[in-house]
Amino acid sequence: MRRPPHRRDPPDARAAGTGGEDDTPDPPAGTPGEEVVELPTTDVLDLHSFLPREVSAVVRDYLDAAYDKGLRELRIIHGRGIGVQREMVRALLGRDPRVTAFGDAPAEAGGWGATWVRLR
Repeated sequence: MRRPPHRRDPPDARAAGTGGEDDTPDPPAGTPGEEVVELPTTDVLDLHSFLPREVSAVVRDYLDAAYDKGLRELRIIHGRGIGVQREMVRALLGRDPRVTAFGDAPAEAGGWGATWVRLR
């Protein structure tokens, strides 16, 4: 996202839309203000850093990546809260044909703030 011009920006920078003094490139078109970050696929996904509106897509993408990588026992950390994200995650898991079982993680692995998942 382009930041608004500041008084310190040289006039040619404002006209060119480069964002001013720093050399930070503008994000690709179609991603207004959002940066795509590739995360390594492990057996644990922590949803705390994602916005609620992103959770469904993130979990689906994670299941695809974990399955493709050969991971069959996973843990999804959704937090305890009031259970909204937990129910969203579990609804997705219940509809995915690759999922054979899921439930509350053991207490030492997050308890009801995380869900363990077994894939085919």
